[in-house]
Amino acid sequence: YLHRFLASKEQFHAYLQAGGEPSSEAKEKEDEKKEEKLEEKEEDEPPAKRVKTEDLGEDGESQEDGGAAEKEPTERKRARGQNKSRHCMKPNSYEQSRLCPSVTQGCSERCYFGPRCRFLHDVGEYMASKPADLGPSCVLFQTFGKCIYGVTCRFALAHLGEGYQNIINTELAKQWEGKSLVRNNLPKELQHQLRKKKFSFKKSEEFLRGLAKPGGGGKGGKATKCPTEEQEARGAEEQEAKQESPSPTEEAPSAKTVGPVTDEDIIKLRSCEKKKLELQGKLYLAPLTTCGNLPFRRICKRFGADVTCGEMAVCTNLLQGQSSEWALLKRHHTEDIFGVQLEGAFPDTMTKCAELLNQTIQVDFVDINVGCPIDLVYKKGGGCALMTRSNKFEQIVRGMNWVLDVPLTVKIRTGVQEKINVAHKIIPKIREWGAAMVTLHGRSREQRYTRSADWDYISECAKIASPMPLFGNGDILSYEDAERAMQTGVSGIMIARQVLVGALIKPWLFTEIKEQRHWDISSRERFDILKDFTNYGLEHWGSDTQGVEKTRKFLLEWLSFLCRYIPVGLLEHLPQKINERPPYYMGRDYLETLMASQNVDDWIKISELLLGPVPTNFSFLPKHKANSYR
Repeated sequence: YLHRFLASKEQFHAYLQAGGEPSSEAKEKEDEKKEEKLEEKEEDEPPAKRVKTEDLGEDGESQEDGGAAEKEPTERKRARGQNKSRHCMKPNSYEQSRLCPSVTQGCSERCYFGPRCRFLHDVGEYMASKPADLGPSCVLFQTFGKCIYGVTCRFALAHLGEGYQNIINTELAKQWEGKSLVRNNLPKELQHQLRKKKFSFKKSEEFLRGLAKPGGGGKGGKATKCPTEEQEARGAEEQEAKQESPSPTEEAPSAKTVGPVTDEDIIKLRSCEKKKLELQGKLYLAPLTTCGNLPFRRICKRFGADVTCGEMAVCTNLLQGQSSEWALLKRHHTEDIFGVQLEGAFPDTMTKCAELLNQTIQVDFVDINVGCPIDLVYKKGGGCALMTRSNKFEQIVRGMNWVLDVPLTVKIRTGVQEKINVAHKIIPKIREWGAAMVTLHGRSREQRYTRSADWDYISECAKIASPMPLFGNGDILSYEDAERAMQTGVSGIMIARQVLVGALIKPWLFTEIKEQRHWDISSRERFDILKDFTNYGLEHWGSDTQGVEKTRKFLLEWLSFLCRYIPVGLLEHLPQKINERPPYYMGRDYLETLMASQNVDDWIKISELLLGPVPTNFSFLPKHKANSYR
C-alpha cells in the first residue's frame, strides 16, 4: 500500500464523521460518541442482567446482607428458547397506513374483504399520511412508460396527474407490450396444484419404483443405472404402443401442450441427444446465496459474465409451491446461458423437483449443490454431506438425469475434512452417472472460505475428469489469477465469493479478465454501478415502500463485500492478494474513503444517497450493534 494513504483507525473515522474535512475537534466528538454508545449499550441490556450488575459492589460481592460470604451460591439458570428482547430484524409493516391493493389495481369496488378490509380505500387519506417522495423521476415510468404501483410509488409525482390519476406514456408502453422481461414466474394454477399435491410426477415415480426393487437402490442395494440407447429405443416403442391403446385408468398428462405433436412429446430423449453444454473457456458467475439476486446478475452480465446461475433453491420448498423459493429461479431476458441450483438430500424430492422444473421453467442447465458447508444443510444430509453418502448421491444424479431434458451439472468441494481430499475418487463416478460438467471448489468443508484454494489439486482432478469438462473455483480476484487458473487445464473458471473475493467486491472483474488489464475504477464509477443496481432493484422488487426497502436490504448486503475492495491506484504491488486484510487508509476523495468503511452506519449513509432516508419504523439494522448486520 502507498504509505501516504495509510491512516489510523481514529483518523479514518474522524475524517468520515467530519464529512471529508478533518478538524481538531473531530477527536473530541469521537470520544463523546463512544461514551454515548456505552451508555446506550447499558440501557439496552435486559433488566435481569442490569439488576445483577447493579447488585454487585466494587469488590464484585453482593451488597445485600453486607456481602456475607456464607450465602450459598445459587446455580445459574440456563437460558432457553428465543431471545424475545432482541431488536426486530424485519419490520412488522412497511407503512403505517397501507392502501388496499384493489385500489392500486383500479377495482376498489370489488375488494374481496369488503367492509372487513383493514387497509385504506380513500386515496386522499392515504396521500395525506404517505411519506415524502424520494426523488423527482420514477425508473419504471421512464423505462416502460407506466408505473404499476401508481399512488403507492415512492416517486409518484413523476407520473401522477389531477385527482391522483396515473399517467401512462402510450408510445413507450406499446414498445413493451407483450414482452416478457423476467421469465420463470410461478403461475397461481401451478402453485395450487403443488399445494394440493395434484401435480403428476410420472417419470420420477417410474424411476423411484426401480429403486424400490431388490438390488435397485433400496436398503443395501445399488442405484438403478441409466438405460442404454437400445433399452431407451425399446422403451420408446413400448410407450408408443401404449399410447395407441391407452388404458382407462391411465393418469392425465402433467402439462398441457399446444401445437403439433413432435417426436419429443412421444419419445424420451436419449442421453446422446440432449443439448450439449458448450462452456469451454467461458466466465461463470457462481450461484451466490442472498447476493446473487437478479439485479446483481444483470450488473455482472453487463461487465462480461458469460454464464449465470440463480441462487441455491431448496427442492422441498419448491415442491411445496413457496413463492419466496420460486423467486430464486427468475431469469432476466439478457441472461442467455442461465441455470438453476438445487439443494436436497434425498433422491425422491430431488428427482421430482427436477421433473417439475423441466416442465415449467426455461433453463439451460440444472446444477446440484454438493458444496454447501453450512451446518443447517450439512446436518440434514445435503450439500457437502452427499460426498460421504455415495449411494444417495448416485441415486440423485441418475434420477435427475433421467427426468431432465437439459444437461445436469454438479458443484463439489475437495472433501469434508481439511486434509483428506476425496474429490478425485468421486469425479469419475459422477461422469459415469451421467453429469455433463463438474465444478470443483478448491477447499474442504472444514476450511469453509478460509485459506487459499488448492489449484494443484484442481489440476489433478481436471485430468481425471476428462473428457467431462471441469470448472475450477477459488481465489480469482484479478486477470492474472484467472490466467494462472486456466493454465491448470480446467475447462473454465467460476467466479464467486470466497474470502475477500471476486465478483462480489469486483463485479468489473469479468471486464478485467477479458481485456487483460487492471482497471483503476474511480469512486464515481463505482457509485454509478450502485445506482444501476438500485434502478434494477426497483424494477425487480418494486418502487413502493416495500420494494424500496427490499432493494436497500440487498444493497447493504452487497456493500458488506464491496467495502473490502482496495483501489488499484493505492497499491504499490499488483494484484491485490485474495487473503489480505487491508489496513485503514484514506481514499483519493471522500466518496472513496466512505466506500472503504467497514462500519454499518457508513453503508446506511451510502444507501441513503441512493434511496433516501431509512424509515423510522424500519429497524432491520440495529444501531446499538454496529456490526450485527454483517
